[in-house]
Amino acid sequence: MMSSTSTLAAHAPLFQAQHLTKRYGDTEVVRDLSFEIAPGECLGVIGPNGAGKTTTIRMCLGLTVPDGGGITALGLHMPADALAIKAQLGVVTQLDTLDPDFNCEENLLVYGRYFGMKDAEIKKRIPALLEFASLTSKAKAKPGELSGGMKRRLSLARALVNDPKLLLLDEPTTGLDPQARHLMWERLQLLLQQGKSILLTTHFMDEAERLCSRLLVLDHGKKIAEGTPRDLIAQYLEPDVVEVYGVGALALADSPLRAHAARVEVSGETVFFYTRDSAALIQALHAYPQLRTLHRPANLEDLFLKLTGRQIREDA
Repeated sequence: MMSSTSTLAAHAPLFQAQHLTKRYGDTEVVRDLSFEIAPGECLGVIGPNGAGKTTTIRMCLGLTVPDGGGITALGLHMPADALAIKAQLGVVTQLDTLDPDFNCEENLLVYGRYFGMKDAEIKKRIPALLEFASLTSKAKAKPGELSGGMKRRLSLARALVNDPKLLLLDEPTTGLDPQARHLMWERLQLLLQQGKSILLTTHFMDEAERLCSRLLVLDHGKKIAEGTPRDLIAQYLEPDVVEVYGVGALALADSPLRAHAARVEVSGETVFFYTRDSAALIQALHAYPQLRTLHRPANLEDLFLKLTGRQIREDA
C-alpha cells in the first residue's frame, strides 16, 4: 500500500544538499552544510538547541531560502521546483498541526486535497492509513479526543496520504511516553522496510541509534561529524564507560583512579570514567563499597556529549 520505487538509479542520492548557508543578521545559523540521502535510508540529524536542525529542515522544505548553496531532490531543484518536490514529500513537524474541527478521516481527506488528489482516491487510501497508525477504531474521533501518541501517529498517517518517497520528520516523538515512542518507532521501521527514505531530527539518542542508517552531528550550524552510529562511537569514544555516583564519588575524579581511564568527566553527582580496559578500574572500585557503579558500553549519548559538550543551552 505504501511501498514506492524510486525512479532514480539505485546508487543515486534521492536528496542532496550542497554547501547550505543561512544567516539571520550577523548570526550564521547554518554554515556550509552538505549531505545526501539514499533511497531507503534514514538519515538522522542530532545536535544541541541552536545547532541549526530546524532551519535545515525548513530549507529542505523550501520554507526558508538559503543564503548560499543548493538542494536537489528527486531529480528536481529547490526552490525552482519547490511545488513538484513538495508533492513527493511527507512532513511531520514538532508542533501538532492537525485540524481540531475534523475527525481522523476528515483530517486525512482534507490534507490529501492539498496535493490535488481526488476524493475517491483519498478515501480508498484512508482505511489502510488508519490501520497503519493503529487508529481504525478512532476514525470518527477528533484530535481533541486522542492521546498524544495517537495524534503523532495520525500526523504520520497524514504525511503518507500522498505516498511520498521522502519523509521529513522534525522531532516526531517529542512529548510522548515510552510506550507511545516505541509504537512510533515500530511504524517508522515499517516505512523503511517498505523503501521510504527519512530525514529525522531528534533529541533522543536511543531513537537515533534504532532508526538511523547514518547520522549528522551539528553544532553551531556546522557539521562536526558524520557516519553510522556504530562507526561514530568507535571513532570518537573509548569502548567502555564506568559511571560512579554516591557520597564521595566526586573526589574520585582527581584520585589515582584516573590512571585507569583514558578520560574522566563529571556531570552533576556522577563521575564518568571512559576506558579501553575496565577490569582494573572495576577492581579498584571494590575499595569504595559505599559508592554505586554502572559499567556499560559507550553509546550515542556519550558521543553527543563529547562532541557538543555537557553545558545546557537555552532554546534558540
